[in-house]
Amino acid sequence: MVDLNRIATEQRNPDTLDIDRVSTLEMVTEINREDAKIAKAVEQILPSIAEAIDQTALRLRNGGRLIYVGAGTSGRLGILDASECPPTYSAPPEMVQGLIAGGYPAIFKAVEGAEDSRELGKTDLEGLHLSEKDVVCGLAASGRTPYVLGAIAYAREIGALTLGVTCSPGSEVDTLADIGMSPLPGPEAITGSTRMKSGTAQKMILNMLSTGVMVRLGKVYSNLMVDVQPSNEKLVHRCVRIVSQAAEVTPEKAEEALKACDYHCKTAIVMIARSCGRQEAEELLTENGGLVAEAIGKKL
Repeated sequence: MVDLNRIATEQRNPDTLDIDRVSTLEMVTEINREDAKIAKAVEQILPSIAEAIDQTALRLRNGGRLIYVGAGTSGRLGILDASECPPTYSAPPEMVQGLIAGGYPAIFKAVEGAEDSRELGKTDLEGLHLSEKDVVCGLAASGRTPYVLGAIAYAREIGALTLGVTCSPGSEVDTLADIGMSPLPGPEAITGSTRMKSGTAQKMILNMLSTGVMVRLGKVYSNLMVDVQPSNEKLVHRCVRIVSQAAEVTPEKAEEALKACDYHCKTAIVMIARSCGRQEAEELLTENGGLVAEAIGKKL
């Protein structure tokens, strides 16, 4: 029997004991007050997040993948983060992936018992042909999910880099991972409902992790998403706006350059900045590791 009294995310919050009896405005005020504690908790572990970004970017630059592994809310957060990398940064779909205990059906409905299997965590990673180049990020608010522990243990055997994102410092996941990221946002407004503060804290960390990695991989210039895919009308307009802002030209000039390079923002920016054609711009980007600032000789 698991002793819930020893798990940080299962503690009872003394500041919301009356949440079922106060007015609705007071109820949401209490929840909001608890949410305000999350960013400060994450702030305390920024050095660990920065280390995880640098180590992950190094692996991905050398052909590795970032694979999120979780169950329930944590697993869904990993899948959400992974699914947003291709359209936002033109990352190959296989570069950032998400695994959830119970597979595809568990994204929408709980699959009972799946998270309790360590072997399943290993098996799911084997199905992705995990290698020492990869990064496995285990997500578990409580830090004790067997599925996640099995995945991390297998990843360590293979030689992959392992990360842990929990809200229970010192937990099994936190200590087993090469780099543990465990903020302590405090007890949930509703005892044990880790989709609330713990889920928000995990989402904040994943935002930083994937964004930071993409920045380090050259998919951001200044603070612009220069590798965005123009997969719909909104994103086509965004491409024009990005090139216009980055190259400091009119939207018309930006669109002209984009049309000449199949709407590849980075290429268009270099073409304008260096007054060159598509081929030369592409060569400059290749020579400079895809970094726009380096390709145009401008360090910010």
